[in-house]
Amino acid sequence: NATAWEQDLVFNQGEHILVQGPSGSGKTLFINTLYGLRKDFAGKVHWSSFNLKELTAMQLSQLRAASISIVFQDMRLFPELTVWENIDIKRRITDTVTGYDAEQWLERLGMGNKLDVEVSQLSVGEQQRVAIVRALSQPFEWLLLDEPFSYLDFFNRQKAIALIKEVAGFTRAGIIVTSVTANEDFVYDKKMLL
Repeated sequence: NATAWEQDLVFNQGEHILVQGPSGSGKTLFINTLYGLRKDFAGKVHWSSFNLKELTAMQLSQLRAASISIVFQDMRLFPELTVWENIDIKRRITDTVTGYDAEQWLERLGMGNKLDVEVSQLSVGEQQRVAIVRALSQPFEWLLLDEPFSYLDFFNRQKAIALIKEVAGFTRAGIIVTSVTANEDFVYDKKMLL
């Protein structure tokens, strides 16, 4: 019995929401639907007054650039580019975060000595940390995190959580996290099962 499907859900800015379910239960589908990557569903998804199904590709792109950031489960980094190039592309497009801040965030996550390394040469856990910094390098009212810590050990997980809380806290951004297990990474306002 899912609590996230076939019902009206309202998420308020600033809320922290956990979407929990076993592998294959639709957590990534849920995140992709919220991000506007899937439109093959019954019902509606609204961001503020915008119905995602009615937005053009350009309008959806503008909404994402201004309001919604994401850490994909598969990271979706550019493997042939360096760590810094992956961050700098996002940072320059949105012109929100300084290069200094982005470098400091990478340093905090133990990636400061890997700026010039191609992403394809990194471990999956290192790639996950790069994906987190990239997501934080744009403006957002909502941060979608699809199993964002699945490849991180406890120590690196705690550093990533602290950074996310700090950056999201500046703007009172909402956070939606998917996870296989129950967790207390954030103080959740809502918990939903798939």
